Amino acid sequence: MRIKNQKDFWAGLMFMAFGAFFAGFGAQLEIGVASKMGPGYFPMALGVIVILLGMIISLGSLSAGTNADRVEKFSLPTLLLIIGSIVLFGLLLKPLGLILSLLILIAASSFASHEFSWKATLINATVLILISLVMFVWGINLQFPIWPSFIGN
Repeated sequence: MRIKNQKDFWAGLMFMAFGAFFAGFGAQLEIGVASKMGPGYFPMALGVIVILLGMIISLGSLSAGTNADRVEKFSLPTLLLIIGSIVLFGLLLKPLGLILSLLILIAASSFASHEFSWKATLINATVLILISLVMFVWGINLQFPIWPSFIGN
């Protein structure tokens, strides 16, 4: 059996691993029934659905009609830029506020792209900051500091 589309095959395996992780944790909690769900019902159901989705994707990568697609070489600096910018966002949220922290997150993670441009990064940052403000601050009233404390909220 030959893997025709490597990206789909490995993505399917990743889905199955995540699904097994959540289903495993859900199974440790009380599951209950559909009419009276326990705390493990949703993670268990979601985990099983994700496992099934992963199986469909992985099996689809083996079919003859699939486009051949190889996995590119792993890039550790790209991974570190993306994960590092997320960690930096978490560390800077309280002292710098949501707007500046998101700006730093988006600018730092944009360097991971091979098609980086400052114009696209600033447009992306503006749109994502506006969406975050509307959804999280005004929509569901999460208590984020919007600006650094020396500027005021």
